[in-house]
Amino acid sequence: MILAVSIVAFLLAFLPLWMFWNNVPLFLFERSRHPVDREERASVSVLIPARDEASSIGASVGAALANQEVDLEVVVLDDHSTDATAEIVQNLAASDPRVRLLTSEPLPEGWNGKQFACRQLADAASHDHLVFLDADVRLSERALADLLDRKQRTAVALLSAFPHQQTGSWLEKWIIPLMHFILLGYLPLHRMRGSADPAFAAGCGQLFLTRKDQYLKAGTHQAIAESRHDGLKLPRAYRHADLMTDVIDGTELAECRMYHNAAEVIRGVLKNAVEGIANPKLIVPFTIMLIGGAVLPLVVLIWAIVESSWAAAVIAALAVILGHGPRAIAAKHFRQPWSGVLFHSISVLVLVLLQWVALANHLLGRQVAWRGRAES
Repeated sequence: MILAVSIVAFLLAFLPLWMFWNNVPLFLFERSRHPVDREERASVSVLIPARDEASSIGASVGAALANQEVDLEVVVLDDHSTDATAEIVQNLAASDPRVRLLTSEPLPEGWNGKQFACRQLADAASHDHLVFLDADVRLSERALADLLDRKQRTAVALLSAFPHQQTGSWLEKWIIPLMHFILLGYLPLHRMRGSADPAFAAGCGQLFLTRKDQYLKAGTHQAIAESRHDGLKLPRAYRHADLMTDVIDGTELAECRMYHNAAEVIRGVLKNAVEGIANPKLIVPFTIMLIGGAVLPLVVLIWAIVESSWAAAVIAALAVILGHGPRAIAAKHFRQPWSGVLFHSISVLVLVLLQWVALANHLLGRQVAWRGRAES
């Protein structure tokens, strides 16, 4: 019995490591040695929805304005902030004509706040290329030019990138890097790029690049009006419109700190989990895969040692090493904290528990508030 369980744990740990190993070279961003020749400088509208972002909006706008080799405007929509967000952007606009401040209309029924803000921003954009950027993301100086070059070379309609995720508190270090673990450990990127099937939709809602005509064809953010999970739902809307999407590593393109303490991490995971892993159709298989590959090997190793089943102990020990492998690869390539590697089993267990809590909240009709709103 214990030997059979150790073999199952080994296989469940090997799967994400094998997938991760094959996905990383496809995911990593490399700047082209031969940039696409353009007759004119590309023009980009950087669109930033902001609600109570006084602590980060100045740095985000400033980093966008510092981008080279493109003509740009930065349009910020103040979504009824209660802090100094609007005042900060007004001061920036007074000193740089490339900055514009919009004030959001009242939130209509059936819309999520961020999606409504992005739709208003797109309507106000002056340029054909649109970059939707979260207010806590800071672009590198060549990020826009590099993203435009990548988009043109690959001919995708929607390109997104995962910024370097800064982490401070212990739960941030444990949980935030799991975005890469799940994406690269369970989604075959070669199939995603070879098929427009919405089932392979994936992206990062912190940073999207598209063109206005493609955005309109996909139905704009109105196609996902009620969703909180634009990282998954916007690429899916594009694919439903027969438009290709792609997602790449943005470690060298941008940086972001999503949350600043354990409480924010928990609320952040709970607020939209039901649109991802906590979906009733997905939560059981993902629980089996995640717990089976990251937690079960450690449990079986202890069990085998207690039972003096040394063959099972060896297999389980190998499974433990394999299970931590993707996190070690990610720590190397994406500058993720090594403490997350060490506590991988615990972090996966915490994440899965939060998914079940999110599903329970959904079934009970409870919605986790975010930025003072509990809509959608």
